[in-house]
Amino acid sequence: MQRIPALDITPAQSGEKIHVRLFSGRFQTLRRLISWPLLLAYFGLAWVNINGQQALLFSIEDRRLYFFGTQWGWHDFPVLAGVLIIAAIALFAASAVVGRIWCGTACPQSVWTWLFLRVEEVTEGPAWTRKRMDEKGLTTEQRLRRVSKHALWLLLAAATAITFTGYFVPVRELVPETLLGEASLTTGIWLITMTALTYLNAGLVREKICLHACPYSRFQSVMFDDNTRTVTYDKTRSSDCIDCSLCVQVCPTGIDIRDGLQAACIDCGACIDACDSVMDKIKKPRGLITYNSVEKIRTGNSPILRTRTLAYGVVISVAVVVLGSFIAQRDSIVVDIQRDRQQLYYQTVNDQTCNSYQLEVEYFAPGSHRVAVAIQGLKQAQLSGPATLLVPENGVATQQYQVCVDTAALSRGAYRSDIEFVIAAGDEKVVRGTTFIVGR
Repeated sequence: MQRIPALDITPAQSGEKIHVRLFSGRFQTLRRLISWPLLLAYFGLAWVNINGQQALLFSIEDRRLYFFGTQWGWHDFPVLAGVLIIAAIALFAASAVVGRIWCGTACPQSVWTWLFLRVEEVTEGPAWTRKRMDEKGLTTEQRLRRVSKHALWLLLAAATAITFTGYFVPVRELVPETLLGEASLTTGIWLITMTALTYLNAGLVREKICLHACPYSRFQSVMFDDNTRTVTYDKTRSSDCIDCSLCVQVCPTGIDIRDGLQAACIDCGACIDACDSVMDKIKKPRGLITYNSVEKIRTGNSPILRTRTLAYGVVISVAVVVLGSFIAQRDSIVVDIQRDRQQLYYQTVNDQTCNSYQLEVEYFAPGSHRVAVAIQGLKQAQLSGPATLLVPENGVATQQYQVCVDTAALSRGAYRSDIEFVIAAGDEKVVRGTTFIVGR
């Protein structure tokens, strides 16, 4: 199977500043229909509360993730890993079918870049005005416009940084503390860093992230084949091109799609909208630049369901089943048992052998809970310590226990025996094993 070469042709490599011309059309409408709900979700979800708790919060202090009324802990890391793996495979599958649709419509770098470009056009004017300003120098009015642009960029970057931080620190506490200057030094440094990175990435660096920092652009051709739908220039209709360069002017990465598939192309479709408008004006059919596959253009037939995409579908299905099974079997109770290593065992005056254990219990559910503690696995063993523990909300219950057995009842010649702690709350029960040192 012949692969599409990923060319690396772009005027941005020469260091020339790109003045992106904003254009309307069906692909840009699609991008807005996808990106605006994502933006609203990003800025809005941090403020949603469920039963007095932030709906989505990665709490470092509590060592847990609050997710729409449920709680997840460090022991649930395989779930997060599974979600990320499935998301990555889904991205690869989408890439095999429709190219870099994620990059052009939903990638945060692209979404924020288009947002900053919109601010730039509102404050400084369209692309040709901005280019003339850079070539001929700035007037006083233009300097004020540029200052206002950067001020709005910084304001938007700060709002982005505060919202992002609000998913790790409760946002209803973070915002007033930040506005009043009462945030901790660590939080302040983090907010400044995030603001600066957002400002640089979306405002100043822009396409260079896609060109040099994004690894996806470097290995995209591995997932592409002749049946992959991408933004494509139909060379069989090259005589219809009038060299207006509008496709280059609207490209956020500054490439010329007529040179073929390139690593910098993010499949945003801006060049398609621009070219279609030109074709309409010169009474030519649309589709000189189209979102299509090479095979479709060449033969008129390009199947979506093929060996590669079916394989992706099977892998995703299996991964979802495995992840669902893990979630269904997860415990809300997490138990950690630590033996007293200062004194492995001791004997009492009534000839009992005892071991000491420290028990830590976390309950990943809203509210405080009482759990029952018992032991099993060792005959005639006696548990010294409270029979129930109160696990505080968002906290850990810690308690010292002693397990004692009549020395005469222990197996001769054995130096250790298996023992299990049983922690139960309602219908949930967790059994954790440890060892009992005999010390003969």
